[in-house]
Amino acid sequence: MPSHRRPAAVLFDRDGTLIVDVPYNRDPGRVEPMPGALSALERLRRAGVPIGVVTNQSGIARRLIGAEELLAVNARVDELLGPFDVWAVCPHDESDGCGCRKPAPGLVLRAAAALGVSARDCVVIGDIGRDIEAARAAGARGILVPTPRTLPAEIATAQEVAGDLADAVSRALPADDPTDAVSRMTAAGTAAPPDAGPRRDTGSPSSSGSSPSSSGSSPSSGPRPDTAGRPVAESHPDAGARP
Repeated sequence: MPSHRRPAAVLFDRDGTLIVDVPYNRDPGRVEPMPGALSALERLRRAGVPIGVVTNQSGIARRLIGAEELLAVNARVDELLGPFDVWAVCPHDESDGCGCRKPAPGLVLRAAAALGVSARDCVVIGDIGRDIEAARAAGARGILVPTPRTLPAEIATAQEVAGDLADAVSRALPADDPTDAVSRMTAAGTAAPPDAGPRRDTGSPSSSGSSPSSSGSSPSSGPRPDTAGRPVAESHPDAGARP
């Protein structure tokens, strides 16, 4: 159901949520937005809600994808669906024991800190249980958007389950938000606008300033802007299939 409080930010998982999941993808040409992703993101932008990406990319640690290859894939995501206000990326494998890899709360906490908001006032939208567990661990609200790879147990234990990205955003935004034209049209019984297609390249992607760390998982001492002036959480690229 729609929230009665406006979120400070909405943070999205990448693979299987914003784009079609291609395990350990190193080819920007294979980036394909999930149905409804662009229109859902544009609704949040029109409402003035900051949006970010929080993604596990263990392919870096597993040497299945290079850091520059990941940055190129993230740049394509930014080109098609951006700009995003923050990217927070974990390059670690499960065995690294880091604090940023979902379901740990580190990515959510880092993204919130980069935006200057409390994680408790954020919404996290993802397609698997570890996304929702990371939200819960950070004190954020988690909304699950199931896909064929979502396990039944993950759906059963989720705090909140949405039918698709449009539904997830409707739940995240206040029902009476005057900036949300889609909610107003839905209430009036009119059709919502379809996705407008790929966005033009707005410049350097938010991920351009991020680089993988060779060891450790300590959070950044603070956000730093990318070349387009958007904050980038000091986390690291990771290639996202389900670990």
